[in-house]
Amino acid sequence: MTTFDARPQAAIGSRPPGWLFSILVDGLAGECDAVFPFHERTALEPACVATARRFVDRTLGSWGVGDIAFECQLVVSELVTNAIRHGGGAAQLRLLTHGPELACVVTDHSRTVPVAAAPDVFSEFGRGLRLVDALCSGWGWLTTGASRKLVWAVLAN
Repeated sequence: MTTFDARPQAAIGSRPPGWLFSILVDGLAGECDAVFPFHERTALEPACVATARRFVDRTLGSWGVGDIAFECQLVVSELVTNAIRHGGGAAQLRLLTHGPELACVVTDHSRTVPVAAAPDVFSEFGRGLRLVDALCSGWGWLTTGASRKLVWAVLAN
């Protein structure tokens, strides 16, 4: 674990790429940066997932990287669903680009770290983070000093 004073802490082995780390931890600005705050009253509703997918589609289309919108929507769907199920609700979705990389960052209301499950053939749940891992060049999370967590995933665009 790496500690940076009152800044977020790297909570798991996979550290974000340097550009993303600088934005999330040091507060530097990104090339393209879009934020969608989830409304507190609806942060636990499954409809948040569809709202997040629409935000991804509109944002990536406006940035001219709509060719990876489908993969990004899948990743965001999984991260937002996990925030709803295990993180006390989704607080914010943030999309960032840097050169050929696109980052999806979902903030939730828990410091509980995500764990990729090993579901059996008959499990109805537990495959989401494995899908994220398959689609992304990297993913992980940072916990903040508050009772929140940022789960990030990076796709190549």
